[in-house]
Amino acid sequence: MSKVVLITGGSSGLGKSIGEFLTEKKFKVYGTSRFPEKYPDSKFPILKLDVNQLDSIHSCITDLISKTNKIDVLINNAGVGITGPIEEIPINEMKRNFDTNFFGPIQMINAVLPYMRTQNSGRILNITSIAGYMGLPFRGVYSASKGALELITESYRMELKDFNIKMSNIAPGDFDTNIAAGRYQAPELENSAYKSSYGKAIKLMNSHLDSGEDPLLMAKAVYRVISAKNPKIHYKVGAIFQKFSVVLKRILPDHLFERLLMLFYKL
Repeated sequence: MSKVVLITGGSSGLGKSIGEFLTEKKFKVYGTSRFPEKYPDSKFPILKLDVNQLDSIHSCITDLISKTNKIDVLINNAGVGITGPIEEIPINEMKRNFDTNFFGPIQMINAVLPYMRTQNSGRILNITSIAGYMGLPFRGVYSASKGALELITESYRMELKDFNIKMSNIAPGDFDTNIAAGRYQAPELENSAYKSSYGKAIKLMNSHLDSGEDPLLMAKAVYRVISAKNPKIHYKVGAIFQKFSVVLKRILPDHLFERLLMLFYKL
């Protein structure tokens, strides 16, 4: 019997690529979107879901269980970007980012856990970011929300040990997707103290996305993780220099790593 996979944010970008690849591998895949009617040609079914609304989450999971009678894999992929000087990003935008990138995945996890406990099995993958391993200039809120998801996964794993439910993080670097189109980008204000440095950083970030990795690389990594008998806690996928930055953060003195980041962002 095919394993049932639910991918939040599965209508575009990384989620779509992951869903299509897993469908080819004979998984029974369901994606989600706030507006599933926009994707009639999807290669796998798209369910209605808003990860910021608890009623929507429970409705989605109930719908899935009614169709399949089980859920084997949850992939928390839905997420949004946010850029800007921390001083100039409205607090409500920071909260909105955490709602989607951190609290949304937690609510999804908690909604599927009772079903996975009953099955005595389950896999949960949280799509985080290499940015979550370090505080990046003008991406601090995004780094914080993804970093928080990385850490809470470690706690979940220990709490779920007795239920044969295995959870992992997969942290991508820059991939060639449309993530920039949906992110909150603080405006470059003429009278801002950060006008010059923020402007340069935005151009650099956008150039990295334009030359990002093929999403198929991420899809294959997800397949390997959910197929692993004993998956690790943390995985990193992307360009070599981006993955290596996590190693440098771990081994270099803080002030030296900070200097390298500032040189990279031309600050």
